[in-house]
Amino acid sequence: MSIEEKENEIIEEFAMFDDWADKYEYLIDLGKSLPKLDDNNKTDDKLIKGCQSKVWMHSELIDGKVIYTADSDAIITKGMVALMVRVLSNQSPDEVIDSKLDFVEKIGLTKHLSPTRSNGLLSMIKQMKLDALAYKQLKS
Repeated sequence: MSIEEKENEIIEEFAMFDDWADKYEYLIDLGKSLPKLDDNNKTDDKLIKGCQSKVWMHSELIDGKVIYTADSDAIITKGMVALMVRVLSNQSPDEVIDSKLDFVEKIGLTKHLSPTRSNGLLSMIKQMKLDALAYKQLKS
């Protein structure tokens, strides 16, 4: 499934909820469904800088696709990282680098996040794109 298809799927899912309390609850549920990150990857070098809560991000290149795994110590943030992993994982480095990630705005997430959470989300995206860029350079 392409990044755009995954984004559209998420937009449809969030459209089912009328108010933001329900959307936050759904975001929390997404975080709970995030596969467990191996404790070996919960190291300081895997922490995303710029996040108020702790967010660990691990990536690897498998068969030309970037695979992300992540975790957070905060429930809303864990839901946000779950969305990003869902959208960007299992894509080529170029697809990750070129992604616009319009769904974040379309589901209203940017309007309903505190400034610190917004900065954290931007930091997650930046790190995911930097990892993809590093894998792209390894391949060339």
